[in-house]
Amino acid sequence: MQPAEKKTDRYKTFIGIDCEGNSKRLMAMLRRHIDDPGKSNPFWEKFKEKLDQIAQGTPVNGRQLDELFLIHSYINNIHDFFEEQDDQEALLLLRQVEEECC
Repeated sequence: MQPAEKKTDRYKTFIGIDCEGNSKRLMAMLRRHIDDPGKSNPFWEKFKEKLDQIAQGTPVNGRQLDELFLIHSYINNIHDFFEEQDDQEALLLLRQVEEECC
């Protein structure tokens, strides 16, 4: 890789913390729930669209987002949802991501 092509780590202040990996794991945990039509609603359907755009590298409203941005932006919604689902593993990971990365 040429020096000019090297990707900048947006989260370099989090050296040694896997913010990106943990954010992706948390979104996978969320998708297990919201991909079930019985647990979803219009909010989560729109949220899934944003996740799909992130996965495709498509800008959202003109900005390149990532999973951590969505977690930070919707942390209360995500927390309440995991609480409603009684998903303790996801709540623990959400708390970790919040403390370490947000």
